[in-house]
Amino acid sequence: MKILKPLISEFESLLENSNIHEAIDIKISSIEKFDYQINNLVKYQNHKDIEKILNGVEKLALDNQIIDSFEITEKNFFNFTINLNNVQDYLENFKENIKTEHSKKIIIDYGGPNIGKPLHVGHLRSLNIGRSLYHTNKLIGNSVTSDIHLGDWGMPVAQIIAYCEIQNIIINSITVDQLIDIYPKSSELYRSDKSFQILAKEINKNLNENENESIKKWKSIRNVSVSELKETLSILNHDFDLWLGESDVNNIIKPMIEKLTKEKKITLDDGALVSTQEKEPKILITKSDGSYLYLTTDLGTVLNRLENYEHDIVLYVVDNRQKFHFEQLFESIEYFDFPEKKYEHVGFGTVNDEKGNPFKTREGGVKQLIDLYKDTCAYLKNINKDLNEETIHELANTVLTYSDLLTNRKTDYKFNLNKFTNISGKTGIYVQYAQVRAKRLIEKSQDKDTNGELIITNEEERNLIVSLLNLEFYINQSTKFNEPHHLANYLYDISNLFNNFYQGENILSVENEEVKKSKLLITKYFLQNSNLVMSCLGINPVNKM
Repeated sequence: MKILKPLISEFESLLENSNIHEAIDIKISSIEKFDYQINNLVKYQNHKDIEKILNGVEKLALDNQIIDSFEITEKNFFNFTINLNNVQDYLENFKENIKTEHSKKIIIDYGGPNIGKPLHVGHLRSLNIGRSLYHTNKLIGNSVTSDIHLGDWGMPVAQIIAYCEIQNIIINSITVDQLIDIYPKSSELYRSDKSFQILAKEINKNLNENENESIKKWKSIRNVSVSELKETLSILNHDFDLWLGESDVNNIIKPMIEKLTKEKKITLDDGALVSTQEKEPKILITKSDGSYLYLTTDLGTVLNRLENYEHDIVLYVVDNRQKFHFEQLFESIEYFDFPEKKYEHVGFGTVNDEKGNPFKTREGGVKQLIDLYKDTCAYLKNINKDLNEETIHELANTVLTYSDLLTNRKTDYKFNLNKFTNISGKTGIYVQYAQVRAKRLIEKSQDKDTNGELIITNEEERNLIVSLLNLEFYINQSTKFNEPHHLANYLYDISNLFNNFYQGENILSVENEEVKKSKLLITKYFLQNSNLVMSCLGINPVNKM
């Protein structure tokens, strides 16, 4: 945290005098009477200079203006509270304080829908986590590019085209509803009908060889499907910088395979191509019939990005079940000597129904994401009859986003509309209500001049101010670990503290004008932080509740 940087620097210099070279890690204290904790000294209890170090820390703490009170425990935990007399400038310039000192170029690969299929509930977490990482990294100064990575090539598409052929369906006039109906039927037929399987494989081969008629049919299917995807994503407040898919790397794969074969990095094994890396099981690059796997197209995508998009890091926001796939992908990238970049799988658990089962429709099919959105809108309309359509829309997306990001991405969670729309619970509705309250208070004050001196008059104000100072810490946690739940929980914490502050007294009735102005200033700082965190999570603030 930049406000504690001088303290950190002094602390590190003190340790270096005793030949201890390590970064000071400041944590938010769980002890009620302290704000922060430094644990670095705990492991040095038996160090030859420990008494000298502890004396130095005590002197440092007494002399440092940012520290108000402190203690050094028997186990050498250093706990301290900060002096709030000099924090106003930091709060005023909060956007600058959260900027990273070392910006990176990041590609975030998330979304991953297949053409021919609607977005379903299984896409929710990838979309929400990916969007949050996108906005948060941009906010701190990283250059970020989002790629939807469409599944728009290969056997699933060939199956759709084959099904249309045997059913005499005119592809260049196909509708979204037809595609939704055809996709599962073609997949089932492929598993059960040998002659259909042969036809689909022939079409897939034609696609890979860029046969003109097959490409025309593929383009018709892709255009209709992508148009529908864009419409649904727009309703859910999602968008992407790149709308690329597996098809965009089809012309890269053949020369890639030829090069890797020549370099003896891959070899034939019972008709299939496998990596020559010494590992069991062998990493499969192409099937024995020559068709590509997800690994094949992902390797092609890596090369395409290396060629066309400057980047340092690629984040793959894909569910935990694909862990083994990404282990193989990252090992292959290294073994094949592709240019060195940082690759990371940002895995996540599933979203389930209230009983903990996979989300299904009443008919037993996978629930569409747009239907979950409509169900949420209908539920909110029923309990908020006075709200307009725009507010209901934003609140529905708040519920779908906040309840999803509040859970640690690594774990599963149960989606419960009654629980997630509770105005008194740890919900998106609660945090929206807090910021609406703050906005209304500032509007009612009719005080256009929000410049004043910060005056802390009670414990509620102090707790809120300290928590607002911690924004930088939670942004760092979220970007360091690619975990938006740190920010989602922080948003609830500051909303709860603001409500305690708001309910403590009638702020507009405070007689002392300087104190009243300070309370409105605190409200402004809360609103700034609240709205900024909402933007990181992908939530739009509403004006009425």
